[in-house]
Amino acid sequence: MKRVLQLTMGSTLGLFIFSAGDAFAQWRGYGWGHGPWMMGGYGMGWFGSIIMVAFWIAVVVGIVFLIRWLAQSTRGGAGSAESALEILKRRYAKGEIDKKEFEQKKKDLL
Repeated sequence: MKRVLQLTMGSTLGLFIFSAGDAFAQWRGYGWGHGPWMMGGYGMGWFGSIIMVAFWIAVVVGIVFLIRWLAQSTRGGAGSAESALEILKRRYAKGEIDKKEFEQKKKDLL
């Protein structure tokens, strides 16, 4: 999951830098069709369309992963206490800890 998020954000950043270069060329007065990427005034053709679609897909996927990551990181408070209690119950059920230790650790958790 972390690797996918890094790849998505890196792709989004790369596409942003790629499109920022064209915006800079327009600002300098080259306009459409006069920069090195515009192939003599005909635009980028089908390649430009693919880049545009890939950019927006990367943006949407990046936002989805960001929201999921934020949701998981904010769940840490109550969710981790429940899982710790479940682990403690499982250890008591297996006989790894005795009743006195179980009660003490349960009191510490709650």
